[in-house]
Amino acid sequence: MEFFAYHGCFKEEQVIGTKFRIDIFLKSDTSKAEVSDNLHETVNYQSVYKAINEEMKARSKLLENVGRRILNRILKEFPSIEYARIKIRKLNPPLGGKIDFVAVELET
Repeated sequence: MEFFAYHGCFKEEQVIGTKFRIDIFLKSDTSKAEVSDNLHETVNYQSVYKAINEEMKARSKLLENVGRRILNRILKEFPSIEYARIKIRKLNPPLGGKIDFVAVELET
């Protein structure tokens, strides 16, 4: 997933914003949906995207904070998820050199 957001410790980051890329890995029992082909028996990834999008709109200084908020919300809203891991990349961070991204990875 890719988002434009305003996370960062520098004031400029919270004014100008930048792109972020998120990978989320979820573990859930999908055996019922595998047989029934019914969306209501699995995790709806559109709903997961919506929750992540909403969390990305809430500004944070640290990627660690953004990641933990997203994981907490996912586990709360989707009780069938047994495990989650998230990787958040800030693209082109303002570090004074050519750096493609910085990243943080968290799990439950």
